[in-house]
Amino acid sequence: MNEALKRSAEGQAVLTAPIRIVVADDHPVVRFGVKNMLESEPGFEVVGEAEDGDVAITQTLELEPDILLLDLLMPRLPGLEAMRAIMSKSPRVKIILLTSTISTQQIIEALQIGARGIVLKDAVAGDLSMSLRAVLAGDYWIGGERVANLVTALNELMKQAASTPEKKTYGLTPRELEVVTCIVEGCSNKDVAKQFAISEETVKRHLSNIFDKTGVSTRLELALFAIAHKLVVLD
Repeated sequence: MNEALKRSAEGQAVLTAPIRIVVADDHPVVRFGVKNMLESEPGFEVVGEAEDGDVAITQTLELEPDILLLDLLMPRLPGLEAMRAIMSKSPRVKIILLTSTISTQQIIEALQIGARGIVLKDAVAGDLSMSLRAVLAGDYWIGGERVANLVTALNELMKQAASTPEKKTYGLTPRELEVVTCIVEGCSNKDVAKQFAISEETVKRHLSNIFDKTGVSTRLELALFAIAHKLVVLD
């Protein structure tokens, strides 16, 4: 049983110590927001933060938190790969993935690796504390709902994946696909930054992630790859 929980005579979970949490996300604003959100409620304590997959592994193994909130898409090592490494060495930690977007197939893979929950960043304000409590009580959190039977949930997800095959996007986020479209159109980093009201440094980070996911190393290769794999719609 989780060290931070005990059972009362009625069988209810009772908090006896703060739930120790590590927050892993490459965006400082997200880490700051999640930390503030958690620490504004009694019973939660953020004991560590990580800006990439490698640091997430190190922080989790060193601090041994009760829960790791892990961004699905991060520099150096993606969330699923970081989770594999952590689960092989510290299977006690409960991992909840944070993500802006995720495919059904990725949900299935994450649960099979050992994730206990998936929370969309758009729903963090409403779902985060509920997902944490569900996971700590031994259940799962999938699609904004508490799930007690993982086998049944996986079977439903697999049926859904089989009946609605998803377009292959190589793990690119909606924003990354927009950046790819701009590159195909010949935009510079400055043009992309201006179009989406982001910094050129953010554009460079997006491109680095895109290169990693698609296996290309130049803008020209990316444009050719995007056209060949129908990642963009040409007029």
